[in-house]
Amino acid sequence: MNLIDKAVAIFSPSRALKRAGERERLKILNKGYGDHGASTVRKSLRGWFASLGGVKNDIYNYRDKLVARSRDLYMGAPLANGALNTMKMNVVGPGLKLKSSIDKEIIKLSDEKINELENKIEKEFNLWSNSKIDQTGLLNFYEIQDLVFLTTLLNGECFIHLNYFETPDNPYALKLSVVEPDRINTPSSKSGDNSVVSGVQFDKNGRIDGYYIQDQNPNDELRGVNNHEYIKTYGDEGQLKVLHLMTAERPGQVRGVPLLAPVMESLKQLDRYTNAELTSAIVSSMFTIFIETTDVPQTDVGALSNVADSDKVANGEDSTLELSSGAIVTLEKGEKANSINPARPNAQFDPFMTAIIRQIGSSLGIPYELMIMHFTSSYSASRAALLEAWKTFRKKREWFAKNFCQIVYEEWLREATLIGRVEIPNFEEDILIKKAYSNAIWSGTSQGQLDPKKEVEAAILRINAGLSTRSRETIEINGGDFEQNINILSKEQIIANEKGVNVNGTVEQSTNTDEQEE
Repeated sequence: MNLIDKAVAIFSPSRALKRAGERERLKILNKGYGDHGASTVRKSLRGWFASLGGVKNDIYNYRDKLVARSRDLYMGAPLANGALNTMKMNVVGPGLKLKSSIDKEIIKLSDEKINELENKIEKEFNLWSNSKIDQTGLLNFYEIQDLVFLTTLLNGECFIHLNYFETPDNPYALKLSVVEPDRINTPSSKSGDNSVVSGVQFDKNGRIDGYYIQDQNPNDELRGVNNHEYIKTYGDEGQLKVLHLMTAERPGQVRGVPLLAPVMESLKQLDRYTNAELTSAIVSSMFTIFIETTDVPQTDVGALSNVADSDKVANGEDSTLELSSGAIVTLEKGEKANSINPARPNAQFDPFMTAIIRQIGSSLGIPYELMIMHFTSSYSASRAALLEAWKTFRKKREWFAKNFCQIVYEEWLREATLIGRVEIPNFEEDILIKKAYSNAIWSGTSQGQLDPKKEVEAAILRINAGLSTRSRETIEINGGDFEQNINILSKEQIIANEKGVNVNGTVEQSTNTDEQEE
């Protein structure tokens, strides 16, 4: 209360009270978001209880539960499984392929020398990548891509341990071990150390120094074992030892969140609803009649079963009723049978499912058509859906290529130069030169075409207008390699000329009169 209000209160308390009330009403009228999204008065927002929390309270405390539910949805909910597999198939597909692209502006070599070096690098990398280069010897580089990306989707993150040891039929020692995120946790001896967060060790500068990796998954049978190995991010010679893939959504976040986290409730409820409707339809199809009686039934519900005892699955459970198709129940005296209309399948099932799936797809960046793999719209609408989806796929592909494929490739190229398999002058002298030699393009499956003719015509127009290149359009249309296509076409042309076949597939007629007469 200010001085004026105090003076008024002395001479006229009622007037002072009125002034105070008007002031409070003015506050209500001028409280900005307090009267909208932050309101605690509006009926629609009274039950909305939200509180502020840091990364620890909002993410780390609930991460295990989110990961467990994410894996459960993937294993048991068709829609969740389909969404993640669709994402994986379009982003990674059979694996992202290397196309060496040395930066010619920095590397002052002739085009011939650069082309020769790029071909050499690609051949050597194919030798390594097509070998079983995971820790266990089961997966090649492209199969590892598939596993790493799926692990990242399910868990929100993935850890890759880069190790070196020799194996037969492979001159390269670099091996990749995919580590499940469950094994990255804080040892009991470090529980009070503030520099360790969820198994991640920070140095004095607040930068990640290394990771504590448990020798066994703590969620398997050996639950009491807690043996950890501390592995620094970089080795003594500067080589990368642990690669951590994660998409952060909060500043200071060092552990990931599953992709399905925002839509878990919707997916689970939708799965339950689908199962309930399916069960209802099956049960309804079993009944042929419905029993009405004026007397109190003398038998329990189990007596209505029409399945032979030898065929029952429930093993005599009193709470379970088993029926077979076309159930007919014997009527007792005083009972009558009426036909029933089960109203199954539910006419509202499909539109309701469509509405919810559209919401889920909006969160995941996957259009409804791709979520259910069903295209019934026009060409323009379907193409628009695919283009929107590919914005998401392309972004994730670029992220995956940059943060996994390219980093692993640079570590491999470092080894290739050290053992003399690839000769690169001045490779270790300057980081800029090293990056120039390591520059690469990672290509995967294309987005496909709804109308190949229209897509090709549009590509030709872009090339002729200088808006794109043949190499880029080849990748976009079918994921191919323009240079490789030219080489193969050249060989095909030589063979065709030798056999007297034109490019259009016709065979040249011989002009030798004697041969014609024969």
